[in-house]
Amino acid sequence: MDELQRLLNKVLADTFVLALKTQNVHWNVEDPDFYAYHKFTQEMYEELFGAVDPIAEHVRSIDGYAVGSLGQYLQLTSISEFVVTPSPAAAFSQLLLDHQKVINVLMETFHMAEKFMEHGLSNFLQDRMDAHKKHMWMLRATVKKAEEE
Repeated sequence: MDELQRLLNKVLADTFVLALKTQNVHWNVEDPDFYAYHKFTQEMYEELFGAVDPIAEHVRSIDGYAVGSLGQYLQLTSISEFVVTPSPAAAFSQLLLDHQKVINVLMETFHMAEKFMEHGLSNFLQDRMDAHKKHMWMLRATVKKAEEE
């Protein structure tokens, strides 16, 4: 069960860091389509931040302790930060790769939850994978538009 708690805390860290990274794009992207990108990224980071508390509560529900400091998040995450916000196409391409990284950890966590017969957690993790897949679809469509211009 310790491994499941560790993986779920990694999901928590990845989700928090990805939400903050997305919010960074929201604040700093510059482009003639700024307003559309601003709204697009706001919807995405709000959804991600909205998942943070339920993920932490799932850690607690399996008798673990949720990580909650920036240092712990940065230690656990596989998401790299932007030093400087890149062009919209480059930023969205990076976010697309980051969502795939989170899905990979979610899948690993899902299999571990199934091993421990934590089916409610498994269902939650499936829903999180679906949310990330939707974000990826939106990002792919946006990157395609940006690359065509």
